[in-house]
Amino acid sequence: MLKQAAHATYQTARWIKNDLPRLWKHEQRVSLKPRSKPKGQVLLAFEPEFYKRSKADQSFRAHTRHWEFIEVANIFLELGYAVDVIHWQNKGFMPSKKYDFFFDTRFTMERIAPLLGPDCVKVYYGQTAHIHFHNAAEHRRLLELKDRRGAVLMTYRAEMPNRALEHADCATVLGNGFTLETYRYANKPLYPIRNSVAQTYPWPEQKDFDACRHNFLWFASDGMVHKGLDLMLEAFAAMPEYQLTICGPVEKEREFVEAYHQELYQTPNIHLVGWTDVSSPKFVEVANRCAALVYPSCSEGQAGAVITCMHAGLIPIMSYESGVDSQDFGTILKTCSIEEIQTEVGRIAALPGAELERRSRRAWEFAQANHTQERFTTDYRAFIVALVEGRLETELDHQARSLSHQQPCPQSDGCVQTVRQPAPT
Repeated sequence: MLKQAAHATYQTARWIKNDLPRLWKHEQRVSLKPRSKPKGQVLLAFEPEFYKRSKADQSFRAHTRHWEFIEVANIFLELGYAVDVIHWQNKGFMPSKKYDFFFDTRFTMERIAPLLGPDCVKVYYGQTAHIHFHNAAEHRRLLELKDRRGAVLMTYRAEMPNRALEHADCATVLGNGFTLETYRYANKPLYPIRNSVAQTYPWPEQKDFDACRHNFLWFASDGMVHKGLDLMLEAFAAMPEYQLTICGPVEKEREFVEAYHQELYQTPNIHLVGWTDVSSPKFVEVANRCAALVYPSCSEGQAGAVITCMHAGLIPIMSYESGVDSQDFGTILKTCSIEEIQTEVGRIAALPGAELERRSRRAWEFAQANHTQERFTTDYRAFIVALVEGRLETELDHQARSLSHQQPCPQSDGCVQTVRQPAPT
């Protein structure tokens, strides 16, 4: 009896410590009012905690979505709408007023959409490739790792699937043609939005491209196998003439560290820096030492890591599934095999210094023109104005098609690359 009581006490304490804060976080709500009498009501299922923080908070550099979520609300406020924000994992919210628009990024759409009535326009805010594609791509990488290396690692970036798009009227998608294609099955209007960055940089005038031609960077957040670090380690361990610097929270993933301990800590040409703040001098220093970013991710919406590195003047060598356009400056990997990574690294390193500088400058200019907070605001404001003015069915998908037409990739035998035109304003 005492053992049962002690176990019950332990379980209660564990719930209070671990689950209660999460439940409280998911039940938070924020209400925002425009300066004048509201012309309508908007419900956002995003992350309400960030609407209470100062814009100087360090967390806004952790992921671009935090700022972007706030900017969506700001656009509606400027247009005269009141905005309520709930968490995208909220399981108890019941609408008590009439909403004109409802946006969700994951799990509340299927539950709440039927309660809002046919006059409410429901929008899925897509941040990733479709989650079935996303999950399958990671599992495929883990299976290949098992067969290649004999190591069984757990999924790290897999998510519970959602049916938000099925219950929405339309969707905005952070990404390009690749990302959009993973959502086409639903036959809903899709509007591509160019991802922003938390940090931009001036052009590195003093960079010595001849000196850095053999230096490459892998930069990403968590999910080492998902982001292709296993492939990078195996590729560079066999290429001692090239240097690989790793910026990312690698040591959080103990199973991965155990599987690749030798490459991470005992291979002279591989250098583990760890997680690196993009606003820090350390990140700029690393970027200025490297010629290119190599990013063989298996699935993204539009990879913020790639865009950030392009802003820092790095040439992108990336998977098609990274969701970022390369035009004439970068390389799209067809298969992301170890052999292909080695070939492309060698090809970039062999380019003349002047060509490396040209590609770097073009990547920087492309990022400056297409991937800033100002560009995100322009794109998203155009979308919201189309909704408010009732042009959803007549104009939205036309805009999406004009923003992303396809042409063959450079160095490709058949994959497609999305090339964006300026967003309508």
